[in-house]
Amino acid sequence: MLRGNSGLKIRLLIGVVIVGFALLKNCSNKQENPYTGKVQSITMTPDQEIAIGLQHAPAMAEQHGGLYPDERLQTFVRQIGEKLVNNSMARETPYRYEFHLLRDEQTINAFALPGGQIFITYALLSKLENEDQVAGVLGHEIGHVLGKHSAERVAKSEMWQTISMGAEVGGGAGGAVGAIGQNVLLGNGRDDELESDDLGVQFMINSGYNPYEMIGVMQVLKAAAGPNRQPEFSSTHPDPENRIEHIKESIQKYGYQGPVQG
Repeated sequence: MLRGNSGLKIRLLIGVVIVGFALLKNCSNKQENPYTGKVQSITMTPDQEIAIGLQHAPAMAEQHGGLYPDERLQTFVRQIGEKLVNNSMARETPYRYEFHLLRDEQTINAFALPGGQIFITYALLSKLENEDQVAGVLGHEIGHVLGKHSAERVAKSEMWQTISMGAEVGGGAGGAVGAIGQNVLLGNGRDDELESDDLGVQFMINSGYNPYEMIGVMQVLKAAAGPNRQPEFSSTHPDPENRIEHIKESIQKYGYQGPVQG
């Protein structure tokens, strides 16, 4: 009986040490994002972010039917993306920005992988009304790259995996703790979305686009959802309606003087 208690205490101690290590590592990896000023826990270098993005890009494209076959539209998307990069602080980053139009005609979505791989589905592109709205979508995704949101989620995942292991060693509660970590990784949080919207507005203005068309993008997404269905884009970029006021605040903050409607 005494040996059993002793073994339990040792396991608990090891579990506490592992959890403590995870938390300490998370704190020690905090750094200020040079592009946003936000303090984040990041465990990857920019080169590692780029490598991860390039590694996963083919599989992500395959999930959406591959690239859209019309090279004219591919060029259209790429040129808008490059214009946004070249007229913003994005050009000063080490990331490799590449813009891809996906064949998927059903899933309304756009997303960015770490390091600069950015995708938009044909289903979403076909709903947009003008070039400015396309710029709004791509500018938002560039914001996710600069915001290092994927890299931050990777660091959180590593922390929760270590905590889960520590909890399992200490008392078999690893599954529950691991589930929390998975929930954290399901998508960009509200703050990430608002930050990317804000950066997207800035990039649009710097590139000569009408930032009010980003509000038009939100309205397109809302209309696409219909009364009872939420588009895939909204599952990873939540609450289009709730973001409109923040977009208007960003437009005023950056002193845009152009037309309200494109």
